Amino acid sequence: MTTPVSPVETTTTSAPVARVETPLRRFLADFCASKLALFGVVLLLLTVGAAIFAPWIAPQNPFDIATLDILDSKLPPGSVSGDGSMTYWLGTDGQARDVFSAILYGMRTSLMVGSISVLAAFAIGATVGLIAAYFGGRIDAFLMRAVDIQLSFPAILVALILLAILGKGVDKVIIALVVVQWAYFARAARGAALVERGKEYVEAARCMSLGWGRVLFRHVLPNCMPPLIVIATIDLAHAIALEATLSFLGVGVPVTEPSLGMLISNGFEYLLSGLYWISFFPGIALAIAIIGINLVGDHLRDVLNPHNAA
Repeated sequence: MTTPVSPVETTTTSAPVARVETPLRRFLADFCASKLALFGVVLLLLTVGAAIFAPWIAPQNPFDIATLDILDSKLPPGSVSGDGSMTYWLGTDGQARDVFSAILYGMRTSLMVGSISVLAAFAIGATVGLIAAYFGGRIDAFLMRAVDIQLSFPAILVALILLAILGKGVDKVIIALVVVQWAYFARAARGAALVERGKEYVEAARCMSLGWGRVLFRHVLPNCMPPLIVIATIDLAHAIALEATLSFLGVGVPVTEPSLGMLISNGFEYLLSGLYWISFFPGIALAIAIIGINLVGDHLRDVLNPHNAA
């Protein structure tokens, strides 16, 4: 009796699965290739984290009058409070506020004002730029002339005029910053949308009788985002610096909601008296925030530039 022949066993060696290179992975790889960009991310994360968790990190609420002791005013860095309850690592200002705590709370105001103004300017400017590029003709000419007029004036001058009319207040500063920034987004959005307007997917959307709003915001806008993201990042640093300048000049945020610019202004009169820490440390904090944002924005510009793509 013959035994049946067993089928030949085939051994297959599984080939290593190639890692799919998605646009996100490629972006992260390109971004992380720069040590300066990573350093900027670290600075930015430290700044944002300090601002968000300021109530838990700060040893003192610097704007609660009940917690302040006027006898502790103008103490140098490393001094101990009169009752021995805390150490002022960065000293105190003329109102006996802990400078370290004041910086954390001031950073919250500066980042909040800058972020809200940039988001609002992004929404307004991108909408204006997309509409101008999509419709063209007289609409494009009218909107772009308005952009040219806006960009022809210095931002600080426009902001000062608006705040002189509107008065002090966080909301007033945000309005002023939006007015001086929306034109940058409008021009960038129009340039990117003009390139996208002639592509096949836009023609296909028009042939399907889709509304212009749907074509612009669901199809054209996502393809125009890279330059707008870069401008938003760089404009965030510009907005924080401009808000600090306005507060330093005394026309920005009120005393009840101080920012880094106001903290620098509070110690400016003491610089020649040797009390450098009142303005010096808030200035360092402002520089760290701006440097971190600019480093991230500069490398985003290189990474998202289509001409640099392989």
